[in-house]
Amino acid sequence: MNNNAESNQINRSLAVIVAEIKQELKEFTQTRIEMLKTELREKIARWKIAAPLAGVGTLFLGTAYLLITLSLVALAAVFLGNTQYRWFFAFLGVGVLWSVLGGVAIYIAKREFELNRLIPQKTVEVLKDDKVWLQKEARNQI
Repeated sequence: MNNNAESNQINRSLAVIVAEIKQELKEFTQTRIEMLKTELREKIARWKIAAPLAGVGTLFLGTAYLLITLSLVALAAVFLGNTQYRWFFAFLGVGVLWSVLGGVAIYIAKREFELNRLIPQKTVEVLKDDKVWLQKEARNQI
């Protein structure tokens, strides 16, 4: 009978331990999910403010770009003198200038996007730390 009592106590102890681990894992997961949700909500709130401002800014900058481009073309046409192809060369020259500036801007933007990804960095870092901690704990238990 003593053996049976010990077996029941061990089974109950294992059941309690498994239940505790399950509960801790559930809380752990819920905490990480809430953390991710909070970080994403913050990012979306910022985007809701930035998107309309970006649209208005783009409209004004687009209009300014067209006016400045036309002014530069007219100025280049004046400097080219009274040749038959002065407007062609003026448009070509300004087009080449904008192509070079646009290429440089796209290169810089591409590099920045590669460096600053959309992934929630704080959550990823915490999860990486958790992974390392769990691996250490698993090794210590063995």
